[in-house]
Amino acid sequence: MIKTKSQGILTVISGPSGCGKDTIVKKVLEDTKDIWLCVSCTTRPPRGKEENGKDYFFLSTEEFEEKIKNDDFLEYAKYAGNYYGTPKSEIQKHLDKGENVILVIDIQGALNIKEMLPDTLFIFILPPTMRELKKRLEGRHTETHEKVIERFKKAYEEINEVTKYNYVVINDKVENAALKVKSILIAEHSRVDRIEQVFLNNPEEEMHEILLEDEKRFDNEKQEIK
Repeated sequence: MIKTKSQGILTVISGPSGCGKDTIVKKVLEDTKDIWLCVSCTTRPPRGKEENGKDYFFLSTEEFEEKIKNDDFLEYAKYAGNYYGTPKSEIQKHLDKGENVILVIDIQGALNIKEMLPDTLFIFILPPTMRELKKRLEGRHTETHEKVIERFKKAYEEINEVTKYNYVVINDKVENAALKVKSILIAEHSRVDRIEQVFLNNPEEEMHEILLEDEKRFDNEKQEIK
């Protein structure tokens, strides 16, 4: 019988803007229990139907910088002119309860966490092609053409960081990508270094132990006869 550690796994999911990482995580959360999605803070304005406290905590630049001074972030970074940060107050509480915690953050923030918490699981989401990525960015209709080009160029730089992650998932279809992420989480809980204890408590294992004891006793008796 194997007893795994009760601690949850901190998982960082990153990828270039437009790769669909938020959509994948949403699908994973729909199908999986015991996962807590850490809501990040940002100074960028909400997009579409995004809600404060659900999608992000939307802060002013002044509010964000005050939190930096108070050491309220596990990590933070500035991306495309806006701050993004991971609040650390709730993360450990959920991990200690045995819940997996997912962070959806940019590459810079992920690499900062890797330096501080190397045990973290890192998953990189890729689009099927760069042409498809550009199509997705343009399809948002939430940013100017110049901003889309800026994000597209940034994506080329970010993809070069993929080798610093543990896994890569190509988002050709949301359902397939979400299944791969869930499979990775299941496999990670079965890693040997996450096993707390191996113990014997079933009839087959007990019988094996008895046979070993009998064999040892028989060998001892043979030695005494000699």
